[in-house]
Amino acid sequence: MEVIVLDTDVTFATDIAELWGIFRKFTSKQAIGLVENQSDWYLGKLWKNHRPWPALGRGFNTGVILLHLQRLREFSWMQMWRLTAEKELLSMLATSLADQDIINAVLKQHPYLIYRLPCQWNVQLGDNTLSELCYTEVQDLKVIHWNSPKKLKVKNKHVEFFRNLYLTFLEYDGNLLRQELIGCNKSRANHVEDVLNSIDEDDPCYEFRRARVVQHRTHLYYIEYDYEPSSDGNDVTLVAQLSMDRLQMVEALCKHWEGPISLALYMSDSEVQQFLGYTLSSEILRVRKNVGYHIVYRDGPFYPINLLRNVALQQVTTPFVFLTDVDFLPMFGLYENLKKSVISMGLETFKKALIVPAFETQRYRLSFPKSKAELLSMLDMGTLFTFRYHVWTRGHAPTNYAKWRTATTPYRVLWEPDFEPYVVVRRNVPDYDRKFVGFGWNKVSHVMELHAQGFEFIVLPNAFTIHMPHAPSFDIAKFRSSSQYRKCLKILKQEFVKQLSTRYSKEFNVEKRKLKR
Repeated sequence: MEVIVLDTDVTFATDIAELWGIFRKFTSKQAIGLVENQSDWYLGKLWKNHRPWPALGRGFNTGVILLHLQRLREFSWMQMWRLTAEKELLSMLATSLADQDIINAVLKQHPYLIYRLPCQWNVQLGDNTLSELCYTEVQDLKVIHWNSPKKLKVKNKHVEFFRNLYLTFLEYDGNLLRQELIGCNKSRANHVEDVLNSIDEDDPCYEFRRARVVQHRTHLYYIEYDYEPSSDGNDVTLVAQLSMDRLQMVEALCKHWEGPISLALYMSDSEVQQFLGYTLSSEILRVRKNVGYHIVYRDGPFYPINLLRNVALQQVTTPFVFLTDVDFLPMFGLYENLKKSVISMGLETFKKALIVPAFETQRYRLSFPKSKAELLSMLDMGTLFTFRYHVWTRGHAPTNYAKWRTATTPYRVLWEPDFEPYVVVRRNVPDYDRKFVGFGWNKVSHVMELHAQGFEFIVLPNAFTIHMPHAPSFDIAKFRSSSQYRKCLKILKQEFVKQLSTRYSKEFNVEKRKLKR
């Protein structure tokens, strides 16, 4: 078996198939292909008393490694490197360059193992001149290795060319690989293709129907996630989705919610790199290991909001979830509040959805209320409003805010058409319906299905969440400006209600005339 091992800070400027072809040039004893080190590190001349690990001449850089595994096994590689490392550690005490030091020490004792790769296959962009000797024209190089701690700021006469090549690579759309990826699961790909072919391209709502079945490239847990649900069986994960224009809201959300979070992020390939840099440089986000970031790559004209919600929901490991949106800030202490409520309200046993009443502010700078009493005072002063009071009261009116003002115990409310509260439920609730994309009816349809399944809706008297202001999304603008958009949404609503009535015919009966939005 042959394996190529690459550092993550390399950029290919050629077809990797050429590198695979080099294995055919190995002799019967050669098992490791490496490029010579292009710095003076292993020569021991960098500073006074500099004492590197032993190496052949300049040593070898392990940013690009070709490994012939069968030969390494025949030569007892595992025993070979362990004995060498143990021997050197008696005097060296530790490695400076990790595996590279040990591999070089082994090759010093067993030089027959090495195949010397041409240096174009690992042009090491440190602050030295040797890398420039690897090529006469930049077109000659094969692999660019940003192995200096300075990365893109290294000194090299061609660094601008290399930097532009790297940035161009970042802008590539990963959908270029789509055909190859689908080939890994042909049955699934064929099914999707059959569904797409069955959609009438002359249908004025074709793009909506197509969006429901599009396969999006997805990268789960893009950043390290390390969290074990509490052993009490009452843990709650906050579930939300967002795009790049809402990324700055994640920091504030993490300040308000100390529990686990599952986020689905809809981004292009280049935006993912910006997201990564932002997250790792944030003092708040980089220390939070209980936030699961799941990347769904952009594809198509619509924001696949319910697909994103499903991705975030399906990765939850706690028994309960708080289904919300990223532009809402929960009251301080809501996480602990909800953990107590799910037990006292019997969510594990009964079909109940706990409603966290939603409010909103028009102020970008808000002195966030520390209690229900403070929130009520701000309502009276006009600093806060019940959510969507001015534009869409039906979405949250069933919460019965008048009763909530004086309530001290949880109270039940009845479902009504267009109800879309933010709820706490068991993790195994139905998925969101993917036919709803962009703006309109995405949460409404989910809450309607909960009602169809017989869920009770219980309002929590001492819980709240507040919507923070931001610019309107592109999808809201399309909904408001396009009559065809609104017409298609109406058709999708009618189809959903019909399907729901059929699926839950015994439990659910909808008065269709009430469903006009």
